[in-house]
Amino acid sequence: MKEDLRINIKSIRNIYAAWKSIPGRFLVLSLWVIFLACDQRKELVDAPQYDGPLSSMDSAITLLSDSGIVVMKMKADVQNNFENGDREWPNGFYIEWLNKRGQVTSYFSANYVYFTQADNLYRAEGDVVVRSNVKQDQLNTEELFWDQSEEKFYTDKFVTIKSEDEVHTGEGMESNQDFTEYRILKPSGTFTLEDDPNRPFQRDVPLRPIKEDQ
Repeated sequence: MKEDLRINIKSIRNIYAAWKSIPGRFLVLSLWVIFLACDQRKELVDAPQYDGPLSSMDSAITLLSDSGIVVMKMKADVQNNFENGDREWPNGFYIEWLNKRGQVTSYFSANYVYFTQADNLYRAEGDVVVRSNVKQDQLNTEELFWDQSEEKFYTDKFVTIKSEDEVHTGEGMESNQDFTEYRILKPSGTFTLEDDPNRPFQRDVPLRPIKEDQ
């Protein structure tokens, strides 16, 4: 009888000890899981977010038409597209505007261009050229903004504008999109090519018609 009692007491103690240890182990396990989840979340928060392009296109050609007639063509070696709608042309692009007869009236080229969707604005950098084939005027600068919705160009950088027989220089410029009307904000000089024929000036960008099947 005493032996049975000792066995029962021992069993009760074992059950109590097991029961007592379960909440502790469960609590430790729960805390470990929570700590692991928090640590992983911290790693995700601290990890650098990817802000690169979602997609890239090679040999991109964009056509803009009006009443079935192509009025603008854009060609670029590489076009990067971002999640927020921004676009980038890291190797530059070339745009030409055409009249109803398919003749190129003006063109725009640059070494690097970035389009900001929020502002609907293009920023061109490095060897930027805008030329009107109607008036034979050409703009050269290092940075230029193109507001497509307002159909205008502008910059606050140094500009050189070559007309048929004159060269105008200054800082800052505004013009319409086809570059038939422009204004230099801070003119610094005007001279005729006959007055200084040896003055270095960047050669005209050769006309490069964009073929749709390229």
